Amino acid sequence: MDIGGCAGSEPFALRVLGDSMEPEFQDGCIIVIEADGVVKNGSYVLAVVDEEYIFRQLVIENGRYFLKPLNNAYETVEIPGLEAVKGVVVQKAGRRRRDRKHYL
Repeated sequence: MDIGGCAGSEPFALRVLGDSMEPEFQDGCIIVIEADGVVKNGSYVLAVVDEEYIFRQLVIENGRYFLKPLNNAYETVEIPGLEAVKGVVVQKAGRRRRDRKHYL
């Protein structure tokens, strides 16, 4: 993924496309991702699955790793390990202060 000339450790922003992460992340909202962010159970992550980038919530159960959408209309995907995770969402941007949210 070309992140616009940013160093690998610099945060970058992406626009959410689709409704798979609603209601927390609406279609069109901006998320800030840290490529070197701390990955833990429940983190919102950017990951590679079948050579495509997807945005989901990481769920770790019994040593297995899953990417879970917040919208139940979509399927949960199992990944082989954390190497598929390319960044952790640290912030949801918003035009108004009340719409901004930080994730750690």
